Amino acid sequence: MLIPEDTLLRRRDGVEVIGAALMAKARGAGHRTIAAELGRRPSTVRGWLRRFGVMAVELREHFTRWTHALEPGHDPCSPGGSEFFDAVEAVGVLGVVAVRRFGPRPPWSLASVVTGGGLLCNTSSPFPQPV
Repeated sequence: MLIPEDTLLRRRDGVEVIGAALMAKARGAGHRTIAAELGRRPSTVRGWLRRFGVMAVELREHFTRWTHALEPGHDPCSPGGSEFFDAVEAVGVLGVVAVRRFGPRPPWSLASVVTGGGLLCNTSSPFPQPV
C-alpha cells in the first residue's frame, strides 16, 4: 500500500504535527502543554509520545543506519541524556544529511518515508532498510 509521505499509518494528523509534538517532548514539554499548543486532545498527544518512547532505541538505530547509508563519513550522534531525545535528534541528523545530498525536504516527511509510514506503528513489521 502506498501512502503520502506526509502521513503515518493509522494516524489522522500529519507527520509534521506529530513531529512538532515529538520535538517539544524532547525539549522537555509535557503532553498537556504540547496538546494545547497544537490544538489536539491530550490523550492523542500522550499516545504519540508513548509510542515513540517505546520505540526510541529502535528508531534511533534505524535513522542512524539511514544517515550512514547517505553519508558514510558522518560522525555518529553523541548521547543527549534520554533515549527519546536521541531518537528525535537522529531524525534531525538524517534530515540534515538528506538536504545536503538531495536538497530541501521536510525532515518529518523524510521520517515517514524511511519508516514506510510506520514511525509510530505498533506492528512487528520491519522498517525499510537503506540499500
